[in-house]
Amino acid sequence: MGRRATFAERPSLILTQLAADPGQYLHFTDLGLSPTAVPIHLFGYEFDLKWYSLAYISGILIGWWYLLKLLDQPGAPMARRHADDLVFYATLGIILGGRVGYILFYAPWMIANPLEMFRLWDGGMSFHGGVIGTSLAIIYLARRNGLNWLRIHDYVACCVPFGLFFGRLANFVNGELWGKPTTVPWAIVFPRTVAGGMDPPRHPSQLYEAGLEGIVLFAILWFLFWRTDARHQPGKLVGTFLLGYGCARFFVEFFRQADSQFQGTFLWNVIHMGQLLTLPMIVAGIYLIATAKRRRERAEPVADGRSVA
Repeated sequence: MGRRATFAERPSLILTQLAADPGQYLHFTDLGLSPTAVPIHLFGYEFDLKWYSLAYISGILIGWWYLLKLLDQPGAPMARRHADDLVFYATLGIILGGRVGYILFYAPWMIANPLEMFRLWDGGMSFHGGVIGTSLAIIYLARRNGLNWLRIHDYVACCVPFGLFFGRLANFVNGELWGKPTTVPWAIVFPRTVAGGMDPPRHPSQLYEAGLEGIVLFAILWFLFWRTDARHQPGKLVGTFLLGYGCARFFVEFFRQADSQFQGTFLWNVIHMGQLLTLPMIVAGIYLIATAKRRRERAEPVADGRSVA
């Protein structure tokens, strides 16, 4: 009788078994995807336009367009001129907040290497940091113009799933943030996931997140905005977004490979950093939803005379 594998040896044995017949699974390299959308040669300089950059741009522009559609409804919390200003401030909040959040939550070593902080083209953005940056931008705009910052959050929250959807698709195209090893029929073999060994089939967790954080969350917020009076209960829509995103992200992290920099730590074996950061969002979301009705007030117009009781 052979020696029984110890608990510590089992993960490597599972990887070996999964990679034993990788031919039966779809290989990422067979999809012909590239992180570069358009290679640009201009005035003797060469640089690549990345899908990830296009995802950010698309999310912001489509979100802006949808926000204007929402503001056309009676009782909007701000006028179009405010929305135009908000796009500028929110873009700064997304970029600066996302980068600072990534450094603080995932790569604090960059603090000792300041030049690394500006290498955005190498990747490294935190959604949670982007949320904080966007929220600060909204609060700044609201205070500057005497607007209700919580109601603006409600409207902006309905637009965020666009960016999440495109961002997760970009993660997939980049072949990054892959899932844990698995034998499900739709598993994909991503390259360079195991140092010095064969690449096992993994969950395409980027697509799970695109579906839940993008499509499903958008559908829920769409229904609440257009088919209920949720937009007249300050905090209900943004609370639904926080709760929905938090639960979706927490769930998908069970199928997603933990960040390599946390290997061997509590954030690798027990709970992922992404799950830890969603807990405050879930709590805040529950609170905002539970208290929304008591904040229900007459939605006075900003741009026209159509108030809504």
